[in-house]
Amino acid sequence: MKTENTVWHTQQVSKAQRADIKKQKACLLWYTGLSGSGKSTIANAVDALLFQRHCHSYLLDGDNVRHGFNGDLGFSDEERVENIRRISEVAKLFVDAGLIVSTAFISPFAADRAMAANKLENGEFIEVFIDTPIAVCEQRDPKGLYKKARAGEIKDFTGIDSTYEAPENPAIHIDTANKSIEQCAQQVVDYLITQGLITD
Repeated sequence: MKTENTVWHTQQVSKAQRADIKKQKACLLWYTGLSGSGKSTIANAVDALLFQRHCHSYLLDGDNVRHGFNGDLGFSDEERVENIRRISEVAKLFVDAGLIVSTAFISPFAADRAMAANKLENGEFIEVFIDTPIAVCEQRDPKGLYKKARAGEIKDFTGIDSTYEAPENPAIHIDTANKSIEQCAQQVVDYLITQGLITD
């Protein structure tokens, strides 16, 4: 979908050239999981490890994006879809700039994650499933959202009265039950190394 009377302007510097000068391959790490699963925490830890390696990366966090760019959206199913549509377009621009970009969003619907993947070239979209049981997420409840949802103060809350469709075949499956944050983050970095996206 595009605005009427617009033509795509081809840029002189390619995505591959932008990535090559950074000595990496551009990609999108798409973290998905329930609220409180640890998406943002792990994504931040990965970003720190990449920075230590002198990689060029950026993290687009779900809450942070809703403070500005997506501040006009609520949490109905329709608005969640639009939230993911917008962020996938922004992430695509970051990938085009040659960056390793991370997005930490619940992104509960498989179709929306597929839509984000389809905007990129093969191998660029890396789905990272932060697999944490809802009982654990609810026990953590760092923002007090589950408590409010159980009390009926928040509607359309994922895992309570709105569906979460877990990835069936994620590129990276992180079972947080028996791993530290550091181990979870290293699992992601190890994947990037084995895929040749960053150097060891």
